Amino acid sequence: MKSVKRLYATAMKRLSVDTPSPALKQFPTVAVFSLAALLAFFAPAITVTDRAAIVSACVVMVGATLLSVYFSRLSRVTRWALIVPGFSMLAIALLRVGTGGPTSLFSALLILPVLWIASEQGRRWVFVAIVGSSASIMLPYVLYWHVPETQSEWLRGVFGPLVYGVVAAIVNELSRQGRTQMWSITRLAEEREGMLRETLTFAGKLQENELSLHAANRLTRSVLDAVTEQSVIGTDLTGLIDVWNPGAAAMLGLTAGETQGKRYVFEFHDSHELEARSRELNYPPGETVLNPGFSALVESARLGRAEVRDWTYRRHDGSELSVNVAVTPRVDEEGATIGYIFVATDVTQALEVARLKDEFVGLISHELRTPLSSILGYLELMRDDDESPLSDEQLQYLSVAERNAHRLLRLVGDLLFTAQVASGKFPLDVGTVALSDVVTAAVQSARPVAAAAGITLLMELPSEPVAVRGDSVRLGQACDNLISNAVKFTPRGGTVTVALGSTAEDAIVSVRDTGMGIPASELDQLYARFFRASTATRNAVPGVGLGLTITKAIVTAHEGELDVESQEGVGTLFSMSLPLPRKSLLDAA
Repeated sequence: MKSVKRLYATAMKRLSVDTPSPALKQFPTVAVFSLAALLAFFAPAITVTDRAAIVSACVVMVGATLLSVYFSRLSRVTRWALIVPGFSMLAIALLRVGTGGPTSLFSALLILPVLWIASEQGRRWVFVAIVGSSASIMLPYVLYWHVPETQSEWLRGVFGPLVYGVVAAIVNELSRQGRTQMWSITRLAEEREGMLRETLTFAGKLQENELSLHAANRLTRSVLDAVTEQSVIGTDLTGLIDVWNPGAAAMLGLTAGETQGKRYVFEFHDSHELEARSRELNYPPGETVLNPGFSALVESARLGRAEVRDWTYRRHDGSELSVNVAVTPRVDEEGATIGYIFVATDVTQALEVARLKDEFVGLISHELRTPLSSILGYLELMRDDDESPLSDEQLQYLSVAERNAHRLLRLVGDLLFTAQVASGKFPLDVGTVALSDVVTAAVQSARPVAAAAGITLLMELPSEPVAVRGDSVRLGQACDNLISNAVKFTPRGGTVTVALGSTAEDAIVSVRDTGMGIPASELDQLYARFFRASTATRNAVPGVGLGLTITKAIVTAHEGELDVESQEGVGTLFSMSLPLPRKSLLDAA
């Protein structure tokens, strides 16, 4: 029983095809025709009127079958294959001729080739099926030159083809609908296949991206784990820690498991420093008003500016250490901030070294000032000695020694001043300062040097006086430094312009020159002690690199800002902004 079912399933699978071949279409006609021919030859009940016609019918059917096999073997089936059902109609017509003509039992065989023709695409094949069936029915009359005599015979040649035509029209429409459905199914299958391919491709890319992401995570983790000298702490927008590298564990005394998702980064900061910074920034809301200290900590990064600042960390054991912290925002794929990264470097030892260095500089400067003052005093006595006057050559030598001693004394004064700035012992004699007078005095002092160097020195002052609260001596020193630098770094024939202006909140002293300029890569180092730009060293401009350091310290002490713009080979602009006092303060002064 199972073997019969298996054979039946195999046969149905072979017969059930989307586009049957001409041989498969011809098979039902051949099978039924063969049975009819056997009945015609061997069944006594069948009336045989012309055996030659039956034999001819068999020959024609064999030829039609061979043609169907031929067309089936072609790579592409053409419309020429429709001659096969045409020959089949002829064979059936000849079989009818040999088995009684119009009254033949086998007229119904015509339905099989009619169905084949009618199933082709196009309405015209319905007409072809009608004409073919009519010709097949009327063939006995044509062969025997016999004209239908009765009305019944005439109707047989018309009504039969009409019935076949109706059947052909129905089959043609069903075939059309079947082809449409098959086309839709095929297109849907192709779309599904395309979607499947895209899905597989996407899945492959997703797997590749996942592997890349895992590799990137491993790389990031390995990099973080390798950073042991700096602490790297990552937080969300509220300060909750989600990244804690081994450097942070070593620096603060807690493991990643004890901090990630449990502690906030501002818990490790000195609360007084956070409060002071919040007060300085006027308590910015930042990302959350619930943690104003954290908001102050990340305010610059939140506004898109990376910030590097000195803070004090509190370890888990309560001890403190000085750190230099760089705060940068963490962004997602769309550029939105999702958290912050804090990279801290322990600068305790560096600060101690700097302190010792400043103490050493201060000590040496004090020790040098006394003998220098003595040397200058004795040089002055020698110059003014009336009892033993010096010759002109001796006076020339003496002036060289005196000039270098004064230069050395000024350098000692600068060193002492920078040591005071670094130690936080920077004294200011605060009062109301008329900046117009300070700028005018500084320009007048620099005019002889500028004239000797062949440089045009211009001054631009506002019609209204500009006054600030500050130390007039220190502000004059800052202006002197900026103007002398501009003159020193401008070649002969150049111009230095000193301008004083103001905004609603600040007074601005600007010094612009047409000198050699400063490389853009060196602008962030200008205010470091003893730093000299490469253009200065390349052009052998004298100096020790303390002027801008002192100027920056003076401006900062007055709660102002010192900005610089420069283009190498074009010139430099220094802008010193000082806050204007309130009207009530000026009146009180």
